[in-house]
Amino acid sequence: MDPGPDTIFHLGCTTSVQLQTCPSCVCREASLGVDNISPPKDKVKMNQLQNLLHDALISTEHVEHCCILRRKDVSLRASSVGFTLYQDQIQMFVDAFKNPPQTREDGLYFEDRHYKCVRADKNAVYAKCGKRGLVIVRTGSLLIVGTYNDNMYPSVCVEAVEKLADYFKEKGK
Repeated sequence: MDPGPDTIFHLGCTTSVQLQTCPSCVCREASLGVDNISPPKDKVKMNQLQNLLHDALISTEHVEHCCILRRKDVSLRASSVGFTLYQDQIQMFVDAFKNPPQTREDGLYFEDRHYKCVRADKNAVYAKCGKRGLVIVRTGSLLIVGTYNDNMYPSVCVEAVEKLADYFKEKGK
């Protein structure tokens, strides 16, 4: 998944292409030697993480929205298209792991709904509201969050989010 030296990421999307073969004006400018068109490293990383979210979670068709949060500075690292989190929501997800028994008892209030906790421990929080649900898995430095709706299987969502978290744990993240 590492981009090669001749790969450029389109600004504003997650497409990567070879410099010489892309028909877009940005890449044509790159092949003509125009400088300073590469996105900042954070933008490239964000695109790579967004691609990973899509490939590992959204493509299962049992994860509606998802994101990767960094616990240390309580920040959003990447999210699926159309999934916007506010700082207080990110903080709530991080805080859910500080006192799992309390989280299990109180549940979580997210997107104008009260989610009842069905699991809350040091590794994961699963919560549901009717047939909608929320899966949050903790790694060394990240939280992986996935949501599902009434047309999706919760077990597939849980499995996909847990597998992505295992991938990050193996990488030491």
